[in-house]
Amino acid sequence: MAGLNKVLLIGNVGGDPEIRTLPSGSKVANFSIATSESYTDRTGQKQVQTEWHRIELWDSLANIAEQYVKKGDPIYIEGKIRTEKWTDQNGQERSGIRIRGLSMQLLGNNSRNMDESGSGNQNQAVNNTSMASSLPPTPQPSDSPAFSANVDDDLPF
Repeated sequence: MAGLNKVLLIGNVGGDPEIRTLPSGSKVANFSIATSESYTDRTGQKQVQTEWHRIELWDSLANIAEQYVKKGDPIYIEGKIRTEKWTDQNGQERSGIRIRGLSMQLLGNNSRNMDESGSGNQNQAVNNTSMASSLPPTPQPSDSPAFSANVDDDLPF
């Protein structure tokens, strides 16, 4: 039986990424993001529940995170869950969950990536395009006759 390990998160970056370069030359970025949901409890009070997710990005995504990801930024992360185990300084066995990011996209209008002329940073646009390349194209109304207002309706109902 096959399995699926896929996580989709949209949240806000909790702190600037910590970047490490390994002896092998690989680069890794670690940061956290917060996802929040709100609801109204039985007493009618609005409640907000926030979950924190530890994110890990490797190589080219780590390079992009180093350049563009900052605390507070809204971000989309797609990846998979990884369980990690380690021994802490006191000899206690610890475990935790980390999200291994496989793609990401910066969300929102980010004015700090604008140059003096007011045009967007071209590297940002290229990186966002390459990061989103795994997503299927969004159908346009002209792509299908079902969306056209001039199509005769031959449906029997």
